[in-house]
Amino acid sequence: MEAFGFFYPEYEVVRDGGRCTVCRVCERQCANGVHTYDPERGVMLADETKCVDCQRCVCLCPARALKIVESGNTFRRDENWTAPAISEVCRQAGSGGVLLSSMGNPGKYPVYWDRMLINASQVTNPPIDPLREPMETRTFLGAKPQRIERDEKGRIKNNLAPQLELEVPVMFSAMSYGSISYNAHAALARAAEELGTYYNTGEGGLHEDFYRYGKNTIVQVASGRFGVHKDYLNAGAAIEIKMGQGAKPGIGGHLPGRKIVGDVSRTRMIPEGSDAISPAPHHDIYSIEDLRQLVYSLKEATGYQKPVIVKIAAVHNVAAIASGVARSGADVIAVDGFRGGTGAAPARIRDTVGIPIELALAAVDQRLREEGIRGNVSVVAGGSIRSSADIVKAVALGADAVYIATAALLALGCRLCRSCHQGRCNWGIATQRPELVRRLDPEAGARRLVNLVTAWKHEIEEMMGGMGINSIEALRGNRLMLRGIGMTDRELEILGIRHAGE
Repeated sequence: MEAFGFFYPEYEVVRDGGRCTVCRVCERQCANGVHTYDPERGVMLADETKCVDCQRCVCLCPARALKIVESGNTFRRDENWTAPAISEVCRQAGSGGVLLSSMGNPGKYPVYWDRMLINASQVTNPPIDPLREPMETRTFLGAKPQRIERDEKGRIKNNLAPQLELEVPVMFSAMSYGSISYNAHAALARAAEELGTYYNTGEGGLHEDFYRYGKNTIVQVASGRFGVHKDYLNAGAAIEIKMGQGAKPGIGGHLPGRKIVGDVSRTRMIPEGSDAISPAPHHDIYSIEDLRQLVYSLKEATGYQKPVIVKIAAVHNVAAIASGVARSGADVIAVDGFRGGTGAAPARIRDTVGIPIELALAAVDQRLREEGIRGNVSVVAGGSIRSSADIVKAVALGADAVYIATAALLALGCRLCRSCHQGRCNWGIATQRPELVRRLDPEAGARRLVNLVTAWKHEIEEMMGGMGINSIEALRGNRLMLRGIGMTDRELEILGIRHAGE
């Protein structure tokens, strides 16, 4: 029967015996127990069945003696029953359990960012040199008044709703304390403060040490209400109601009990070792009217001083959902696409539910414009924003700003090994084990995050200058600046852009 459960390892550890000095760094660095020392032969061994290809051993091997490569073993070629499909059936036949996975959808679905090109100016509308001309990347998130109002003396009345001010249209998306480490949260908070932007607590509450970053914090209220109390709501600059998540639309969350330890338990206000299970729906929200009641309850609790964000997953009827959210009193709508990352999700949900953020964003922006309520809310797009070019394209499709998470974790050292749910992150990010958490220096991590967003800011300015545009506001929803390539007429119609060459 053991033969039924055996699968040749997905990855192989290639060790150069001529270079290896048996320093045992790989053994000390691998939390998965892949590398071990054989004292009788004086050599290092590898149990490749435990390897998740996190690249920690490769990066830290002083002799450059290691490589992790994909296994050369294959099943009989079959375009329908692929090797992953076969192995997943067999694993479930042996366990009877749901297959879990982490991070975003890795499937071969279209990446529409890569099918859109940016238009440029040359003669009649000359480009702008960002090194010599002012470029405005600042943006404000929140409801905008329909019209300018003046008092009896002709002075403009300040009827502006509470706003979030961003120096660059990039925020760090929701990642809860518990799913990621204390040091990872510290890096995000410090970077947000220095950049003049915001990071999101996720649904795990806010550690008491991070209250001092409140001016740059978005606090989240999810279905489990973990860590939610009045001081928490008032600590942040904005409140986000999480209705859905791109990596797992229509289902709740689950943080394993092995991660609910120490400060995580206290911050979430649940017992140590207990699983943190968020139900799929908010049990007090079954209509837009119910959502409106929560929106205004949160505004009331914070003296109407903070904008309220409602986060929804990108699904087939997302435009209609966004229309309802805009009428609920929300100040910002965050739309999360199906390639968005996660700490843990059923693999089937992550890989087959939801739609791409590019199509969802375009549909939402168009619907709100057609209904004349686009100014009532700001729109934030998330779900695999990988570069400054993706940001420019998202803004041109109608976003006011974007959320990034996976890109931020990559800057902190993540290698997308997709095993966050196991809690053994060798890079100190998705773990609560103290010896692993210490591997991530929050100061160095914050510096890398600042470097990343600063570099993107410069590139955004260069691209805007090439378009002859000197402000984010002038770019927002300006789809004339985009051209599609290799897309069907229907795809171009949904995106609201023309094909390259037109």
